Amino acid sequence: MRKLSLEAGRRYLVRFSPKRVPHVFADVLVIGGGIAGLRAAMEVNPSLQTVIVTKDEVKLSNSAWAQGGIAGVLDPLDDVASHAADTIAAGKGLCDEAVVNTVVREAADRIRELVALGTQFDKEDGEIALTREGGHSHPRVAHALGDATGKEIMRAMIETIRLRESCSIWESTFTIDLLTHEGRCVGAIVWNAKHGKTIIWAKQVVLATGGAGRLFRETTNPPIATADGHAIAARAGAELRDMEFMQFHPTVLYIAGSARHLISEAVRGEGAHLLDCRGHRFMPDYDSAAELAPRDVVSQAITKQMAVTQHPCVYLDLSHLDERLVATRFPHITKVCARFGLELSRDRIPVRPGAHYMIGGLAVDLNGVSTLPGLLAAGEVSASGLHGANRLGSNSLLEGLVVGRQAGLLASQHALEIEDSFQALPLNSDWPQPEPDDEELNISDIENSLNSLMWRNVGISRHEDGLQQAITQLEFWERYVSQREFSSIEGWELQNQLLVARLMATAALERRESRGVHARSDFPETYDEFASHCHVAIDSAG
Repeated sequence: MRKLSLEAGRRYLVRFSPKRVPHVFADVLVIGGGIAGLRAAMEVNPSLQTVIVTKDEVKLSNSAWAQGGIAGVLDPLDDVASHAADTIAAGKGLCDEAVVNTVVREAADRIRELVALGTQFDKEDGEIALTREGGHSHPRVAHALGDATGKEIMRAMIETIRLRESCSIWESTFTIDLLTHEGRCVGAIVWNAKHGKTIIWAKQVVLATGGAGRLFRETTNPPIATADGHAIAARAGAELRDMEFMQFHPTVLYIAGSARHLISEAVRGEGAHLLDCRGHRFMPDYDSAAELAPRDVVSQAITKQMAVTQHPCVYLDLSHLDERLVATRFPHITKVCARFGLELSRDRIPVRPGAHYMIGGLAVDLNGVSTLPGLLAAGEVSASGLHGANRLGSNSLLEGLVVGRQAGLLASQHALEIEDSFQALPLNSDWPQPEPDDEELNISDIENSLNSLMWRNVGISRHEDGLQQAITQLEFWERYVSQREFSSIEGWELQNQLLVARLMATAALERRESRGVHARSDFPETYDEFASHCHVAIDSAG
């Protein structure tokens, strides 16, 4: 795969004068308050000042939505080599084996660290209870509160970080852009309702903003997942990788007119069956692992079965499982289903795939080092090489812990080596005065159209004609949207989403094969010549 270079719009989304906005100075700036960002902050030397910026309340990160759990070898009958092999098999030839081996080897220690922080994992006979998920050859997924693992982990981590006097958390603060000077990241320009625009200077920046699921009409992601980190890094000149790989979760509760709710993979791990509208259990027709096949296989099988039956969804059936097990193991999902008059243990639950996890992101190594000096990245905003072309379930929280820890450690080391000689650098955010425009832009209308376009043309099944149409439409929207200077989060999010959507569609067009979560109906086979990564960058970012 070759490196793609896309034409850039403006370097910064807004104009700002360093003489007219407040300045804050930090040793380490962490952008993002999920598991990767907080784990990075925890590793920074307490003699350094760390600022954590999150666009919503810190408790509302995407990590807090994680249901299933965190994978790690805690059972004596399991082994690290098996976890690595499962991860590599799911990644369909694009995993970095050195990264995989390191991450899975550290898993048990990182989980024990969470326990030491106060995370209350579910127990069985006094030991952490483990379950099996699709693609795993052994039960190795630790979970908490039944099906609210992310919520419990984040509770413990947030309580820990709030006790650190050297860390300050800026909630409800939107990062508009990264600041660069002479090819190096030196901080960020942020906005919040209280102070307006503020420049945060930092010796090191760790980007941990999460994913891009809100690009798609059908998604498990909360409203905050608008690809902001991918976009600000691209505009700053960082290289991105694997942007064609968006993972679609197979089972999202499908109730017309309601928000989409994730039905954890652990439900199938405990033995639930997938039935079509005729009551046929179809997964054995597609894969010998049936419902325990990797997510890409199950999502694509569901999509094909929906086409065969001409029905808008399929159904999860748990009626053959013990009712007490279902109630104990999945209390949150049980409550969600009950809101719609569905009993999880008895009724057939309507589900269909939805955009779930962005595999592509900033090209980083195992320490989170990006191609832009001064900038590290961890978690869903990054592409570390762990997931390859398809993420193995419950490896995401694990990656956030391992790479987040490494990024925080390296940021701390580098910041300690830099003297406290902060000064305001000359930054140029000037751009031509926009043409007067009397017509207000309907941001929500464009965003809804974008979501539908991405779901239709850059979704689970892709084709050259659809991808070309998507790129043409995205370029058209970008031409007139990027010329505007917005003063609202909604406007900045739209500009970010349009840029990242174009990066994603362009990379998907370039990969003329089917591999992992990237399925091309015009190129249904996998080819050795594409067993490499596609790198994309904005060619004129400064």
